[in-house]
Amino acid sequence: MFELSEELINLTTRLRDAVLPSLGLHAARAHCGAAVGGDVTFDIDERAEQVLEEYMAARRPRWAYYSEDRGLQGAASPDLILIVDPIDGTRPAAAGLEGACVSVAAVPPSGEPTMGDVVAAVLQEIKSGAVFVAEKGAGLRLNSADGAAIPFRPTPQVDLETLFWTIGFRGRPAVLLATVLEELIDGSSVGGGLFDIGSATFCITRLFTGQLDAYVDIGPAIIAAHPDTEAEFRRVGRGAVLNNSPYDLAAAYLMCAEAGLPITDAAGLSLAGKRVLGSGRDYQIDSIVAGNAELQRRLIEVVQRGIVSYRPRPGSSGGAAS
Repeated sequence: MFELSEELINLTTRLRDAVLPSLGLHAARAHCGAAVGGDVTFDIDERAEQVLEEYMAARRPRWAYYSEDRGLQGAASPDLILIVDPIDGTRPAAAGLEGACVSVAAVPPSGEPTMGDVVAAVLQEIKSGAVFVAEKGAGLRLNSADGAAIPFRPTPQVDLETLFWTIGFRGRPAVLLATVLEELIDGSSVGGGLFDIGSATFCITRLFTGQLDAYVDIGPAIIAAHPDTEAEFRRVGRGAVLNNSPYDLAAAYLMCAEAGLPITDAAGLSLAGKRVLGSGRDYQIDSIVAGNAELQRRLIEVVQRGIVSYRPRPGSSGGAAS
């Protein structure tokens, strides 16, 4: 397993090296098309995808990989499958901010692998070079770019009024999301803080370092409870529904499992059975991640209250109440 983790680190480092010179450049923001899931492909994404394709063809031709922009590629009968997001946090990366990571998870080949099948995962921060590594049954390790250990400091916080938390916001209807999360947003507005960082993996790794207390991303749960709201998601997504896909969460899922941090859907159910080789509406995943079990319980309660009680506000375009 150690050899696999080292190979994943080599891959994330190669992708980081390719992207790093473009951080913050206006040219990185140029649009080059659309990913298989419907999101915009930026110039900086395309550069990373090209490097990924070259790396896999040269070093691991017997492996397959699923990437954000190109879908399933590589060997037809692979020895191993990687789930890769070459830049999780494209917009922060294009802006030159810290909140962007390379995300790679590995699953053995099977008919339809799931989150629970992930055996190794690496996340590497693009700007700092910090590396997070998890192996199934072997725990989680955190290291800075120079190899020094990063302390694992999950929060003991359980008070929602002093919560430091973040959300999945890109492509989600603003008024709709704020209405569902109104209790949590308003309750933590003064004594705590809500952050929109733009990268699921960077957000979740902040729970490992203790900088944040929770990550809440609930778009698919809102659509499931109120199907009419899908039209609003598609309006904001320029025709696509843009919630988190498996490539956003596969690596982070294993890390949370190995670290003992709760990661569930919005109803508190396990993500272990979620399929990992796909994107778009049918594969998207809602998630709540917290620094401890009691905080997770409280977050699920407040989120469920918001989902159940949601009604479009007068004059809004949030869809009909179900």
